[in-house]
Amino acid sequence: MQRIFTLISALCALFVVGCAREEAPLTAATPIVTVFTGGQVYTGVDDAAPAEAVAISQGAILAVGSHELVIAGAGDNPEIIDLDGAALYPGFTDAHAHLLGIGFRELTLNLEGVSSVAALVEIIAEKALDVGEGETLYGRGWIETGWPEGRMPTRDDLDPVSAGRIVILSRADGHALVANSAALDAAGIDDATPDPEGGKIERDASGRATGILIDHAMFLVNGLIDEASDETKREAYAKASDVYAAYGWTGMHNMWVEPQNVSMMEELSANGALNIRVYNALNEDGLAALEKDGPRASQNGRILTRAIKLFIDGALGSRGAALLEPYSDRPDTDGLMLMEKAKAESLFDRAIAAGAQVHTHAIGDRGNKLILDWYEEAFQRNLDAGDLRWRVEHAQILDTDDIPRFAELGVIPSMQPSHAIGDLFFAPDRLGTNRLDGAYPWRSLIDAGSIIAGGSDAPVERGDPLIEFYAAVARRGLDGYQDENWRPEQAVSREEALKMFTIWPAYASFQEGLLGTIEPGKRADFTVFSKDIMTIPEQEILTAKPVMTVVDGEIVFRAE
Repeated sequence: MQRIFTLISALCALFVVGCAREEAPLTAATPIVTVFTGGQVYTGVDDAAPAEAVAISQGAILAVGSHELVIAGAGDNPEIIDLDGAALYPGFTDAHAHLLGIGFRELTLNLEGVSSVAALVEIIAEKALDVGEGETLYGRGWIETGWPEGRMPTRDDLDPVSAGRIVILSRADGHALVANSAALDAAGIDDATPDPEGGKIERDASGRATGILIDHAMFLVNGLIDEASDETKREAYAKASDVYAAYGWTGMHNMWVEPQNVSMMEELSANGALNIRVYNALNEDGLAALEKDGPRASQNGRILTRAIKLFIDGALGSRGAALLEPYSDRPDTDGLMLMEKAKAESLFDRAIAAGAQVHTHAIGDRGNKLILDWYEEAFQRNLDAGDLRWRVEHAQILDTDDIPRFAELGVIPSMQPSHAIGDLFFAPDRLGTNRLDGAYPWRSLIDAGSIIAGGSDAPVERGDPLIEFYAAVARRGLDGYQDENWRPEQAVSREEALKMFTIWPAYASFQEGLLGTIEPGKRADFTVFSKDIMTIPEQEILTAKPVMTVVDGEIVFRAE
């Protein structure tokens, strides 16, 4: 424990906490030292036992250890924050989410939890009356995999209740939508319209368009959805930040960001309206901005922008994920490729030259195999590129031969545990049983030497860190369901799950020197939950509640 005093003394010059001499008390001019105590403190440091207290000042961690020694080293009048039995962890970071989409979920028609085609139709019948005739009713969040009808909605379901309105409803994964006939007509889509490259217009047995548009086919109706104003975007960003802080997240890796929105986020962060950390991966258009100006950070250091997000395939639920063999429940398709190799090679080389990290969406086993191949070739073309830390976003369905390649290439799988406990209700139908050996293989990837940057993909999923943590360690449905198809051996330990949402996202964003563990010198980012999720029974994890969220030493959320 003597190490605590050594660390405090070493940090005095940096943080000026009034201890240049060991006995010197704090003075009125000295920055306040705050001590969090009264509950278990999990530092996230390998093999470290839980501590009893952590001291911070000016947004940085000063010391961590026993209550007695941390208090003794904090000066005469430290501010004490009593955890009252709650457990404190390094700040949880969602390594894959969509900040603007989370905000829009709160501001637009949210179709999460809709239980059937019939229930969806009832909602549209009611909501269509709230928009003018000829205007667009837009919503997002439906997912049909558990519906009693056993199918996606179609234009024929929506037309009788649309009342002359244009209706466009996105599936939860953002890789498919259903449009009514008014929308198809307004977009000029008919039965003879060809599938766009990287997209599919679903048709029935007679060749008639059903209203389901997959991946790039969705772009055909984009012009019918009103572009959000800057004012609405600001409102959405602020709302999303509040929602995420209230869940217990201190940060997010923000995917597929329009470059013009970065300065807006930086402004909102500076004035306190966006209060969590954000690590931005720009859309493809944003690469030009990184080439021109390089990676950038906001003045307060909370908004970092140094990555780009690309797509190689679609999603499993809408059968757009690129598979090595056809879908078991639709042998007429093996998914969609959304990027050609020649284009990928150009983007990769440009990214390396610009100092940009690359994140690529890949879900199917073919998509993952190809992106690993293309990454490897890019690394070989740029042998002096340095520490790249490129990522594969989702990495859901892998050929088992490709599992060790992630670690061998230094590629980070960025995965969302809740996808598994949602998808595994229908994945056996999509894939058959043999391909499930490489489905959501967290344990196998870690055993092969990979780290996993854990996220949620909200608003595709709810975005609750406790659900993600539970999914990683239990690999069961929220109701506790599991069968042999769920490959229970692929679950991870609690220590590994904690890393998936703390130090591993920090490493995956080049911030492991500042974030991810509770150690002197790092930023004071903490997540506090009402229960000790490292020891309570698995199912009880879902009953824990966020108590406090701390970013740079500032309490940005506190439960009543």
